[in-house]
Amino acid sequence: MAVLDFLSKKKDIVVLHYNHGTESSNEAQELVTKYCNERNISCIVDTLEKEVPKGVSTEEFWRDQRYSFFDRMSEFPPLSYRPIITCHHLDDLVETWLFTSFHGESKLIPTQRGRYLRPFLITRKAVLEDWCDRKKVPHINDPSNIDNSYMRNYIRHEVVPRALRVNPGLPKVLRKKVLNNPLIID
Repeated sequence: MAVLDFLSKKKDIVVLHYNHGTESSNEAQELVTKYCNERNISCIVDTLEKEVPKGVSTEEFWRDQRYSFFDRMSEFPPLSYRPIITCHHLDDLVETWLFTSFHGESKLIPTQRGRYLRPFLITRKAVLEDWCDRKKVPHINDPSNIDNSYMRNYIRHEVVPRALRVNPGLPKVLRKKVLNNPLIID
């Protein structure tokens, strides 16, 4: 919501919102669509209507479905000539780097991949939360984000704090890597 608020003050934007079907997805969708309606911002919503196939990571499936929606929507005017800006932040970068490192191939989220731009990738999540608090931007925290049965959450809540104990400067180290090579392949 911080990124939406920031961008809506500077640009004519179209919001793409994907409802993953988690326990607070409808609440998030309502929040985003209300915010957009009140500010006369175009908002296109899609909802996951497929079951996660057996043997497929839920998180990976959700990501693939979300990007499939973005790709489908980007084929139509007025979206066909616009970049798609995602709200990835530095904490996402740290989690992804740790997650992929544990699987033997450390990767960083690129600042750009085709039409996808991630201009907030070097911004800490706390800065975005502070924006919402200072500017009185409504936002919610999805309760599924604390469910450690999702590997990403386990890394966020259990591994990242321990990694930061080893190297409190880890976010700065990864920020530098991104700034020195912003087009890292994912």
